[in-house]
Amino acid sequence: MQKDSLRELYIDELHDLYNAEMQLVKALPKMAKAATSAQLRNAFEEHLRQTAEHVSRLEQIFEQLGKKPSGKKCLAMVGLVKEGAETMGEDYTGDVMDAAIIGAAQRVEHYEMAAYGTARAFAELLGDGEHVSLLNQTLEEERQADKKLTDLSQEINPKAARAEAGTSTPSREARSGSKSKNAA
Repeated sequence: MQKDSLRELYIDELHDLYNAEMQLVKALPKMAKAATSAQLRNAFEEHLRQTAEHVSRLEQIFEQLGKKPSGKKCLAMVGLVKEGAETMGEDYTGDVMDAAIIGAAQRVEHYEMAAYGTARAFAELLGDGEHVSLLNQTLEEERQADKKLTDLSQEINPKAARAEAGTSTPSREARSGSKSKNAA
């Protein structure tokens, strides 16, 4: 059946968002566990609580629409979560691992901000004022989470750079036994 209405597209976007948030409910505890910084771990734990609220808001919207929230897999989030898991599986340590996790988490936040912004714009056009309010609340929390990650990166990334400059942690090539062309 051909879909030809903005309402159908809006509902499709909501299904995508719902699945994305459900994937994050599973991924965020793993990110928190992999973080070495207590502040970063706390940020992930706080965002997990917010993500549960995001799921609840989406369920509220679906209820108002008379629709079930399930039924679509968010392939973008599948990829982002997989990429984050691969990053956490690398043998980075300490602040370098935290810097890597922040990068992966910010890619997720930026995807979510784009998706919630799109859904909110559709809700506005469709005259769903209560949905606009709920989606905007979540969008603002996603922006705040991204800002928190940026703030943490400004503290963690320089530490990771100092660790590199001090060569206190051997490079991946050195750990794997590889020799560079420039090695003496």
